[in-house]
Amino acid sequence: MKVLELYSGIGGMHLALKESSMEGEIIASIDINPTANKVYAHNFADIQLLNRNIQSLTPEYINELNVDTILMSPPCQPFTRNGLREDINDSRTDSFIHLLNILPKLNLQYILIENVKGFEASKMRNILVESLKSSKFIFQEFILSPTQFGIPNTRHRYYCLAKKLPKQFDFKTNELVLEKLPEKYLNNVQQPYPISMILDQDTYTDQYIISDEILQKRAISLDICHCNSARSCCFTKSYGRYVTGTGSVYTNKTKEELDVVFKELGDYQQDASNYLKCIKQLQLRFFTPREVCRLMCFPESFDFPKDCIRSLKNPGLFKYFITVNNNLERNTFLWNFK
Repeated sequence: MKVLELYSGIGGMHLALKESSMEGEIIASIDINPTANKVYAHNFADIQLLNRNIQSLTPEYINELNVDTILMSPPCQPFTRNGLREDINDSRTDSFIHLLNILPKLNLQYILIENVKGFEASKMRNILVESLKSSKFIFQEFILSPTQFGIPNTRHRYYCLAKKLPKQFDFKTNELVLEKLPEKYLNNVQQPYPISMILDQDTYTDQYIISDEILQKRAISLDICHCNSARSCCFTKSYGRYVTGTGSVYTNKTKEELDVVFKELGDYQQDASNYLKCIKQLQLRFFTPREVCRLMCFPESFDFPKDCIRSLKNPGLFKYFITVNNNLERNTFLWNFK
């Protein structure tokens, strides 16, 4: 495959293509976010990375790249459950609509699109389907979560895999898609591994300890993982800045110790001092950027430029980092381009 990677972010699709072992070459990657592009270029220096607005792309320009495949994760904010859900009225859909408008003029054979759960019920999805049909593509749509691949993170995502006729699919259901996984993953699709597998053991994790102020105000609403947890919540770009609905936090205590502490908290609702003393027994902290990388199946070799590392050590850090999805999910679909 000759691949054009759109909305390339920090390189999730790039890594998924590499991990899938598919024969493919990324001809160019395009994103307008300068920070994401800095991280991408740091890790994939040999790729032609373009910092430009996707709405500026013409059919002639894309066809001159001689690509037959587009991989893309268009902006999800118009469809996410935590957003306003303005759908096609959100200007952040403009670039995607532009791509669909020029799709009939593109010399493509394969398309992979990823977005948040909720996209499948949007007007934007209806436009996508009509564009694929009119451009003579067949397609399959799926809602998948990393937990189906043995990864302890719940993050449902929409996927659309399209092939240009007369190519055909040899599967129709999620179960058959999972059967197409490379053999090295087949042992992991039943039960997610424990959180302990992704933890940093270095002492620098102390800087991610949750503040007393947050503990006093929000402790009861935190989603807490322990070392044997086989689950965690979806992480968002507000992780560390807000604590409710933005991702899980971690305690090195056992499930039993966690239950005891929360039972005791009920006795201290009117006693702020003892309430704080009790909850601090858990030593709650945010997950580190490296730990979140592991939950998203980024390789250990993936790195951040030094000027980005400085901001990543601040727990209010993930605006540009949590913009990618699990590479194993994407890998599954890339494998099925065969």
